[in-house]
Amino acid sequence: MKFVDEVKITVKAGNGGSGSASFRREKFVAFGGPDGGDGGHGGHVILQGDQGLNTLVDFRHKKRFDAQNGESGKGRQMYGKGGDDLIIKVPTGTEVYDLETDEKLGDITEHEQQLVVATGGKGGLGNMHFKSSINRAPKQFTSGEQGQLRELKLELKVLADVGLLGFPNAGKSTFVNAISKAKPKIADYPFTTLYPALGVVPIDADTSFVVADIPGIIEGAAEGAGLGIQFLKHLQRTGLLLHMIELPAYDGLSDPVEQFQQLSEELVKFSAELEEKQRWLVFTKADVTTAKEAQELAKGYAEKMGWTDKYYLVSSIAHLGLDDLIKDIAAYLFAESDDWN
Repeated sequence: MKFVDEVKITVKAGNGGSGSASFRREKFVAFGGPDGGDGGHGGHVILQGDQGLNTLVDFRHKKRFDAQNGESGKGRQMYGKGGDDLIIKVPTGTEVYDLETDEKLGDITEHEQQLVVATGGKGGLGNMHFKSSINRAPKQFTSGEQGQLRELKLELKVLADVGLLGFPNAGKSTFVNAISKAKPKIADYPFTTLYPALGVVPIDADTSFVVADIPGIIEGAAEGAGLGIQFLKHLQRTGLLLHMIELPAYDGLSDPVEQFQQLSEELVKFSAELEEKQRWLVFTKADVTTAKEAQELAKGYAEKMGWTDKYYLVSSIAHLGLDDLIKDIAAYLFAESDDWN
């Protein structure tokens, strides 16, 4: 399925039904007496979160959504039937913006959470409301109000606890594959990952966390180079970033220290909030050399990067260092949970 994370749609709430100008037929009552009922209200347009969806691709084919109009009132003080609400399902993690005002209308982050994005019009009044001591046979009634019309932008930001950050072929997809049941595409060339992939990492029977792999970032990403810039927004919701660097660069020429600095600069350019997120350093592909040499390389790179915090050395293929990293991630994410020991 094609991954689409931003679309523009038009929504139209239902119009209210008109009131009725009707008169009952009773003996000795002038003109029968007014008994026109009110019109029904128009249906609302409502967005509803669905955790079973992970893309906005369906909105590429249908861009106009109309809720049902209310019915007109009738005689004998019968009210018109209200229009049904239109419920549109969207992936959890969808942000909603009014294109005309650029106002953020809401953020749908939970399953079955609802957000009214267009309000239905009120029904008109029947002539029974206009009877008075000087007007006993009113013919007045009012039309129903128009339902709200809006141009919306839907922007999907995946919901994940941990986000993976790194240059192409840093070993992110292999890492996700090794620690979860997700099966992202893996190959020995850049930009294997073309869209975000999510993996669920089980800790125990009741605890797990979600990790997000996005396309690799390259220098100039904030200006549009490569694939990653359009997906960096998906890391904004994460609680922890893993900055992954392969010990030998995939092209045999790139300097891991230079890549680290370049990617750090891209984060600053894209979002100060993203740059300030908790970030851990993870060296990947430790199995391509001896354990001693891998340790020496990682230590040397960390010193040149000015990295003073703890770093990790892993091999997803050989499953080296993964258990300790997962344990530390779980401890960090669930530190405030009473269920975590």
